Amino acid sequence: MNKFYLKSSMLALTFGMISTAATAQETNDQEVHDHGHDQDVVFVTASPHVKSRFDVLQGSSILSDKELDESIAATIGETLSNLPGISSTYFGPGSSRPVIRGLDGDRIRVLINGIGSIDASSTSPDHAVAGDPLTAERIEVIRGASTLLYGNNAVGGVVNIIDNRIPFYVPEDGISGKIRLSGDTVSNDRSGGGVLNLEIADNLVMHVDGYFRETDDFDIPGYAESLALREMEEAEHEEHEEEHEELEEDHEEQFGTVENSNISNKGGTFGLGWIGENANFGFSVNLNESDYGVPGHAHHGEEHEEEEEHEEEEHEEHEEEVVRINLDQKRFDLKGDIQQDFLFFEETRMRFGYADYKHIELEGDEIGTTFTNKGWEGRLEFVQKDIDNIHGSMGMQFRKRDYSAIGEEAFVAPNDTFQWGVFAVEEIEVDNVTLEFGGRFDRQKTENKALNIDRSFNSVSLSGGAAIHPTENDLIGISLSRSERAPTPEELYSDGPHLATSAYELGNLNLGTEKAISAELTLKREQGRFSGSVNLYHTWYQDFIFKEENGDEIDELHVLEYNAQDAKFYGAEVELDYTLISAENYSVHLSANGDFVHARFNDDSVVPRMPAASGSIGLDYISEYFEAGTDIRFVGSKTKTAEEVLPTDGYTTIDLSATWRPLGDEQDLNIRLQALNITNQERRQHASYLKDLLPMPGRNFRLTLNYGF
Repeated sequence: MNKFYLKSSMLALTFGMISTAATAQETNDQEVHDHGHDQDVVFVTASPHVKSRFDVLQGSSILSDKELDESIAATIGETLSNLPGISSTYFGPGSSRPVIRGLDGDRIRVLINGIGSIDASSTSPDHAVAGDPLTAERIEVIRGASTLLYGNNAVGGVVNIIDNRIPFYVPEDGISGKIRLSGDTVSNDRSGGGVLNLEIADNLVMHVDGYFRETDDFDIPGYAESLALREMEEAEHEEHEEEHEELEEDHEEQFGTVENSNISNKGGTFGLGWIGENANFGFSVNLNESDYGVPGHAHHGEEHEEEEEHEEEEHEEHEEEVVRINLDQKRFDLKGDIQQDFLFFEETRMRFGYADYKHIELEGDEIGTTFTNKGWEGRLEFVQKDIDNIHGSMGMQFRKRDYSAIGEEAFVAPNDTFQWGVFAVEEIEVDNVTLEFGGRFDRQKTENKALNIDRSFNSVSLSGGAAIHPTENDLIGISLSRSERAPTPEELYSDGPHLATSAYELGNLNLGTEKAISAELTLKREQGRFSGSVNLYHTWYQDFIFKEENGDEIDELHVLEYNAQDAKFYGAEVELDYTLISAENYSVHLSANGDFVHARFNDDSVVPRMPAASGSIGLDYISEYFEAGTDIRFVGSKTKTAEEVLPTDGYTTIDLSATWRPLGDEQDLNIRLQALNITNQERRQHASYLKDLLPMPGRNFRLTLNYGF
């Protein structure tokens, strides 16, 4: 606990010193407020009532425009992984979900325009999110418990990908759109996306978008296997040297390139929206297809136990059985808003999404396992009329999932899950203080079709907070929440070998709801040349659900069993931005961010796969026609790890970028050249199950073109 207070105090002190210095140097040039300052940035995910990011109590981030163009990667996890408090489950370029404050999987809700992605991505780290950031208009992130609005599965945070697939505004001059094209050297990436919004009749807008992404196997600085793993394997080999003195290596170590890491993605959307004076309605149809390799699983070492004369034949056969995933999703969405008085309400909002999802895991040319998920989700919200200084909303949410896995890796029996919930949130404004409070009730029923058993759970979540504005440029936020999460079907019913974890996973029918009490302190300042924020948080879990080895083996695989144990998480995030120079024709900006998360069980053992502490420093030059920038990122090592988890080395990377706007600021056309990881550092995500088999890409030069109209 002392370390938490020490680290948190240092972050808060740094924030205070820099913001005080910035205030002392404040000038009357208010135009410098444009870069990095978010008083006027609209945030729609955090509350039913539109807010600026400055007024959001929890840790939050928005990627749009320039920041989104610079960050876009093949997966949503990698697109967000450099933001404070966010890492990724990195399972290669084809599959990567966000890790927020050390939490991933079902504890993080990935939304598309406010409705879940309706795929299988939360069930396993090798399952991709159905979609690609290439057609996104903006991405909003809430760090921390968000259970009141989005259900008991959002205890770790929410990622909302907003792409305007159902148009909600009439474009200026009747047409708008954007084109993104990109290529790189590390994987020979060829990718592009396009969006078109067209008014085809009075108040009727058509939306069309599409994307494609093709890559080869990506390059790495050295060996695919980490030094720690190679040393461990060498020690094991020496231990059995007398028994296998004639035995050759059972596989060739990959060096310089990660085999089976190429991807091929494509998709598109058609939508229509009618935008009236007091109402709007619309629908969209979306198709996603993806074919990607799952690297790191082409060998398991069983050949050591085979007879020598059969080893070469079996090794060649095993090498041919690379694992790939072929994904297909068809999705339909509806949306409606009515701004008309009804009883105590002034607005009614409806959202609905249905998806038919399927992916096939191929082992060589053979079908290994087929996963399907037919599901839907709907939300109905009622925004209350303001009563003096009180405003709020209430609503209900429904989710249905019909999930099955058939084949060799069917580690979860087919199951049906139905969830429904009701919620209410209120805000009271008193002078310079805004009080926020709310509550939510959820009911979940999960049925195991194979065993003909079911489990039902009720959960109650409550939250309260206060946003205090000592001045119009400062915010002190205090928030408390008590949340509950029902266990997932995977946590209850797993019973089979799982490729992603290289283990036999075993569920636990005795699991109950996971309870958490969270506290968060937020400090923000936006004044003159300076903007910054610090978030300090602490969460106490009762019956935190996790996987641990129980000492057994099934089919030569270690058994990972789901259990529950009390735990505590705490950490901090800081973001700073300062305008060093604000001249008539150019400006220079200095930025910095950092984060850490500390997670322990109550017996002081380490919670597995917690991200390392990280931070970055950036310097940007901006003029009408040209931009240039550099970013230095630091990621710490992880030496205190859970049992059976090897330590992970830290690293430092340097990125450079240059952007040319040939038509100046008046037109949204730019050509950007980025040099990423220019020192070719070996980088590994400690939060990834594949961290010792799969490093992140090496040195990369990326060229992108963005044009908006």
